[in-house]
Amino acid sequence: MSARAAAARGARTLAGALLLAACTRAPEPGPAAGAFAATTADGMATGKSSSRARFVMNVVGFQGPESVRYDAEQDVFYVSNMTGYGSVEDGNGYISRVSAADPHAATVFVQGGKDGAVLHAPKGMAIHGDTLWVADIHALRGFHRRTGAPLATVDFAPHGAVLLNDVAVGPDGSVRVTDTGILMSPKGVIHTGPGRIYALGPGHAVTVVAEGPALHRPNGITWDGRAKRWVVVAFDPFDGQVAAMAPDDSARDVLRHGSGKLDGVEVLASGALLFSSWADSSIHLLDGGRDRQLIREVPEAADIGVDTRRNRVAVPLSTLDRVQLWSLEPEARGTR
Repeated sequence: MSARAAAARGARTLAGALLLAACTRAPEPGPAAGAFAATTADGMATGKSSSRARFVMNVVGFQGPESVRYDAEQDVFYVSNMTGYGSVEDGNGYISRVSAADPHAATVFVQGGKDGAVLHAPKGMAIHGDTLWVADIHALRGFHRRTGAPLATVDFAPHGAVLLNDVAVGPDGSVRVTDTGILMSPKGVIHTGPGRIYALGPGHAVTVVAEGPALHRPNGITWDGRAKRWVVVAFDPFDGQVAAMAPDDSARDVLRHGSGKLDGVEVLASGALLFSSWADSSIHLLDGGRDRQLIREVPEAADIGVDTRRNRVAVPLSTLDRVQLWSLEPEARGTR
């Protein structure tokens, strides 16, 4: 999130309910036949297809949306809202719950400072059973995914956490958490290091799986069930690596070098990897070693989520306070 954007939203409150921008599909000349562009929301249009991905709608009214997590069982999106600078412990972060079938139906699901909930600047999320895990600066917080009730808080500060950014859960319930090693402040995004990848074990025991400059500022993380590996993308501004890690190993197998400042990553059922890049304001598909740009002109696209029922990607645009929905068909059929 940029300093300018955060300052502009500083005076906003939750009184403004989540709104759905009217959305239509409009053909847009581009590099591929049938390319589509996003419609205007809040007086600004952004987002164009570089493939056969199609724009669906803008969902607006958020406050610094950083991450989207889809819950297939309930058919809802959870959207984390930083509501200010991403490293400030101000207690005003919140999580929205949005119906994937009808994005008009959106509510504030968890609000920092209410009903015993603590949230400062929530970012990446993952679901394990009925627990929605949320990365929140120095802590990992758990909430009941149906009621929003607080369930757990794990403090990573004693382990040197700088900025917890994303969280993922493996098939055995093992949890991985990335620390990008950055500060999101009024002066901008400042790298302090070190980057780390943590593991959360039984009894909420925290251990460091990997750390140091070789991680290139780890950001988004996910479990690849097909290949039985963790996939981590790097926020390094000069080398946007996509890397794979074995379940119990700190060694990295770099799958891609390219444009930097990668943020979110999702694995599709085909085994292809979908990820976002700040450096070229795009959503990419990495499939069989081929890196393709699917959507462009989405500024600072953050931690994406995939609607597995409709094969749509939800793209949070933190600086514009909106989430865009794009259909992946037929570019990337069948998500897990």
